[in-house]
Amino acid sequence: MAIVAGVDFGTLSVRVSLVDSERGLLASALAEYPLHRKREDPEYATQSHEDHMRGLATATRDALKKAGIPGDKVEAIALDTTGSSVIPVGKDLKPLGEYYLWCDHRAKGEASEITEAAHREGLPAIDWCGGVYSSEWGFSKLLHWLRHNPEKRSEFVTALEHCDMVAATLAGVTDSRQVKRSACAMGHKWLWNPKLGGLPPEEFLVKLDPLLTGVRAKLEGDYATSDQIAGYLSPFWAEKLGLKPDIPIPVGAFDAHWDAIGAGCRTDDIVNVVGTSTCIIGITPSINLVPGVCGVVEGSVHPRRTGIEAGLSAVGDIFNAIATRAGTDVATLSQGLEDYRAGQTGLLRLTWDNGDRTVLVNPNLRGVTVGWNLQSTAQDELFAAIEGTALHTRVILDRMEAHGVHIKRVINAGGIPQKNAVLNQVYANVLGRPVLVPTKSVTSLGSAIFALLAAGTFKTVEEAQDKICPPHKIYEAQVPEKQLYDELYALYSELYFAFGQPAAKGIGSILPKLIRLSCSVNNTPAAGT
Repeated sequence: MAIVAGVDFGTLSVRVSLVDSERGLLASALAEYPLHRKREDPEYATQSHEDHMRGLATATRDALKKAGIPGDKVEAIALDTTGSSVIPVGKDLKPLGEYYLWCDHRAKGEASEITEAAHREGLPAIDWCGGVYSSEWGFSKLLHWLRHNPEKRSEFVTALEHCDMVAATLAGVTDSRQVKRSACAMGHKWLWNPKLGGLPPEEFLVKLDPLLTGVRAKLEGDYATSDQIAGYLSPFWAEKLGLKPDIPIPVGAFDAHWDAIGAGCRTDDIVNVVGTSTCIIGITPSINLVPGVCGVVEGSVHPRRTGIEAGLSAVGDIFNAIATRAGTDVATLSQGLEDYRAGQTGLLRLTWDNGDRTVLVNPNLRGVTVGWNLQSTAQDELFAAIEGTALHTRVILDRMEAHGVHIKRVINAGGIPQKNAVLNQVYANVLGRPVLVPTKSVTSLGSAIFALLAAGTFKTVEEAQDKICPPHKIYEAQVPEKQLYDELYALYSELYFAFGQPAAKGIGSILPKLIRLSCSVNNTPAAGT
């Protein structure tokens, strides 16, 4: 028997769960931290490393208090984070600014340049991330930072993903060369691929921008999967967290990837981790490169399998925005949605309010609702948005299957599905297959599983899942609704590719032009539009 701490850093809060290998979840606690936005620049989203670490200490001590156990009973601590959330650091890993959070899209122009250069120079790694590099990923954010912080360039030592920065901080690592880097983070977001020689060649990076000269060497290090140890808890942070020193910290990963493990994901499963956005995570036995997906990386989800990632750039955020505009909240606006039928609103909602992550990988898109009439309500739009996220998910899964990815089961995890039966049923009907939903929260459960592996309690991920993961509730597809959604899907697909691709009969230029006009009026950056 062992007790471990599983940590999940989300967009707005950190959750710490204390899990017993025999009894399961003992207690969980949450601490919030601010997300820094700018109304005049909707692409801006940053967070403070100090806020993250302060929240971690608070949540850990609160969880220990709730569980009623002393901190010296905890045998390991593991953590996942959002990503790509990037922080530039100087000497002794001192932050040179705040994290460029995953949802910071200021690097749209840099992402376009990287994509263009990768195809022009024949960089093989671009095919492993779907053929298009994203503004949500590491090199885009780092290049943007280098261009916009000339006064700090001389101090720059390296850039770190959030999961690697936190693990290094907890372990007391101050030499950047000693930081263990997550294969999950670097493989999905930094074009790192051991089959292709690791990171992109120095020559490619220098051609992209001379500011990247020497950056490859600064990003070098020990790249590892999460069955390896990043370090051991330092006495300083042991005291802060209320734990004993020297407990193991495994190499971290992204929250969605470990949420998939906590949700019971096995080989050939797909997990929709539905929260503020959606990450679609799969485990495959073989490598299938899929145009438009966020990455195919060996060892990223399961240390001994190939991980595949896709997603939607906004889901819960869209639901909240609709409710806020209506002067209410999502729970109130959702009352009665269980009586809605497929297509009854007459609306089709393209859920691009924060751009398109997959399969178009286009940040220069915005939400589109087609079919309004004078009687349409905010509740109608909310239901259409739920339908829209499900229809978009079908576009992604169809793309995967068309390129050889076998999908055995679909699991809905994340914070929303357990609180929204309507969403789960709509997904089952749109996808035309059963949708499984964990019966208990799995947030930070994946972290606990990797902590238990680090503690030596279990030998394999599967062994830990059999003991720790909750059972699933199954939502079956309803045949009449499925038939209606098949018709709607044909319309949705037509709109999706017409509005979403710049070369699509001129229509595809409308949303980017709207963004550019808005930016010019508001005097905000419009890079990449």
